[in-house]
Amino acid sequence: QVLLVESGGGVVQAGGSLRLSCAASGRTFNTSDMGWFRQAPGKEREFVAAINWSGGRTSYADSVKGRFTISRDNAKNTAYLQMSSLKPEDTANYYCAASREQYSMLVHTTPASYAFWGQGTQVTVSS
Repeated sequence: QVLLVESGGGVVQAGGSLRLSCAASGRTFNTSDMGWFRQAPGKEREFVAAINWSGGRTSYADSVKGRFTISRDNAKNTAYLQMSSLKPEDTANYYCAASREQYSMLVHTTPASYAFWGQGTQVTVSS
C-alpha cells in the first residue's frame, strides 16, 4: 500500500515555473514506477511523465518534452515534477501515482498501470 500526497500547485503566469512534489508513505515506493498525470475540466486524464523505480529511465508526453522534468529521491520517498515555460494549456489538476508492478523493466505510461493515486494538486496558468 502507498499513500501519496501532492503539493506545489498554484497559479502562475504563462512562461513561469512550478515544482510539484509527491510525498509517499509505504514500503513499496522505492520499488515502484512513479507517474504524473493531469486532467483538465471536461477532458480525460492524460499522461504527463513517469520515472522508473531506480530513477534511471524516464518518459514524457510530447506536449511537455523539453519543458518538464520528472525526478525522484528514494531516500525522501518523494517524486517531483519540475515544470518550466508553462502554457495556459497546461492548466489542469495534476496527480501523482505509483505503479502496480515492482522493479519494472519498463516505464509505465498508462493510468491502468498505476494502482495508487494522490488527491491531486491544481495548476492554473494564466495568459
